[in-house]
Amino acid sequence: MCGIVGYVGTRNSQDVLLEGLSKLEYRGYDSAGVALAMGDSIRVVKAKGRLAVLRDKLQGEALPPCCCGIGHTRWATHGEPSDVNSHPQSTPRVSLVHNGIIENYGHLKTLLQQQGYTFESETDTEVLVKLIDSCYQGDPLKAILEALAKVRGSYAIAVLFRDFPDTIFAVRRESPLIVGFGQGESFIASDIPAILKYTREYSILDEGDIAVCKKDSVCFYNEFGQSIEKERLIADWDLEAADTGGHPHFLLPESTAQPAAITATVSPRVEGGMPDLRIPALSDEVLRSVGTVHLVGCGTAMHAGMVGKAAIEKLARVPALVDIASEFRYRDPILAPNDLVVIISQSGETSDTLAALKLAKSQGVKVLAIVNVVGSSIARAADYVMYTYAGPEIAVASTKAYMVQMCVLYLFALRLAYAKGKLGEAETRRLTAELQRASEVIKPRLEDCESIKYLASQFMNTQSCFFIGRGFDYSLSMEGSLKLKEISYIHSDAYAAGELKHGTISLITDGVPVIGLATQHSVYEKTISNIKETKSRGAKVILFTTHDAVVPEGVADYVVRLDEYEDVLMPLQLIVPLQLFAYYMAVLRGCDVDKPRNLAKSVTVE
Repeated sequence: MCGIVGYVGTRNSQDVLLEGLSKLEYRGYDSAGVALAMGDSIRVVKAKGRLAVLRDKLQGEALPPCCCGIGHTRWATHGEPSDVNSHPQSTPRVSLVHNGIIENYGHLKTLLQQQGYTFESETDTEVLVKLIDSCYQGDPLKAILEALAKVRGSYAIAVLFRDFPDTIFAVRRESPLIVGFGQGESFIASDIPAILKYTREYSILDEGDIAVCKKDSVCFYNEFGQSIEKERLIADWDLEAADTGGHPHFLLPESTAQPAAITATVSPRVEGGMPDLRIPALSDEVLRSVGTVHLVGCGTAMHAGMVGKAAIEKLARVPALVDIASEFRYRDPILAPNDLVVIISQSGETSDTLAALKLAKSQGVKVLAIVNVVGSSIARAADYVMYTYAGPEIAVASTKAYMVQMCVLYLFALRLAYAKGKLGEAETRRLTAELQRASEVIKPRLEDCESIKYLASQFMNTQSCFFIGRGFDYSLSMEGSLKLKEISYIHSDAYAAGELKHGTISLITDGVPVIGLATQHSVYEKTISNIKETKSRGAKVILFTTHDAVVPEGVADYVVRLDEYEDVLMPLQLIVPLQLFAYYMAVLRGCDVDKPRNLAKSVTVE
């Protein structure tokens, strides 16, 4: 959701805050603001719109340098995007930025109004800052603890007190927050890229933790105000990985980084030609006892789960279910003691997915987490963890993170199949070698940008389209459709090709684009028949298929051919042109590719 950054040290805090917010804008970008400690006052500057609007406003203000401040880039939850609803929210004594939702803000607001407080914004954050103000009697830590004891909800907050102009107070519950350590300076941030320019050393705040940050020291306390120690970690991300590298958008270099991400994720988990999950507690003996596998995620992560389901059932012959995390947590799922819940999340902080994990653990079921961020909430709460090594992914629409989520799920499926005796050693080795080869297999697809860009130019004025496929291709149609609609704003739906005749084909009229995916040899002819049905009703068809496929005349207006590859692994190759098609459609339509409207990278509220 929202992005938080804070700095105290010897640099001009305004410069550090703007730099940090520029690395967090993927978390929210409908408004931004800063609060700067100016000795005997807190100066707040905020503005609706992108970070550039705030930057221009600060230049116009020409404020004197100061060495302590907090900043925020917002994804609106309570109250529409506006100057007044932007963060920080403040009183004369206290200023605060907030990521999360205060569930009982209405009740608290009424109590504060009875005390004489008035409100200007529609935000729950204004309620929170005035609640802290009402509790403040000269001791900031005591005021924060007293106020938060009255609060229900999720939050990561950074607080400035006018009386303590050299100190930032930071608290976390459910929403992520880290503390960075420099030489004579301290940082807080929602995510690592915000501080990489200045330091790689950081600590992660756990539930209820409070950090009191000064330039030369950071003290940590638990939710009872007791002093605690925190482990210090070292970030292994490169600063360049959080930069566009001269490209106009993050999404394109993140797409082209997929071969390297595959190698980084797969190679360390292959030992002697066999898949090795590198989790001693998840041994073959444990895998043999696994009953049903439940794959849980949101959005793109859930789509990776669909590919994982198909691979697990095909290779290991183990029943697998895919759940949207927000549905899993409320539908009272049936979980058996020997089931395994696989939680998939790029950030490791997704609210609904974390809640699904907690539900599974409350029922005594083991949880395997597939996440990209070391030390994230999901990683720390799970029984087993398999990290993906995609590096930072800044564009809201996921590309390389999705790719390596699939790779990890393939590794898991192969090891499970071997442990269950459904694949012999020779076949397991062969398929593992093919998975390792994926980084080379997808390179020609990434080099085929011009032909995909041409296709996009032919369809850029489309208002609605359909993706269809069967089996693995259906799973890819879901992700391809999501990519297209989330960054190009074209209405797009994905359907199992055989379902068209059960209602959806009524929407196929003259000129409607249909993207047909037909890479699975066992159902190729069936899929071609379904595509013919759309063509006979006037559809404009783009067909994605393999080099050896015989395409009957008149079936497709455009054909994109993929190299021969294992059917079960074909999603790794097929997704690349679908990602590029969505990217060029968005570019040609003039859309903001990295920051699509109403979306944020990490969704840390329900």
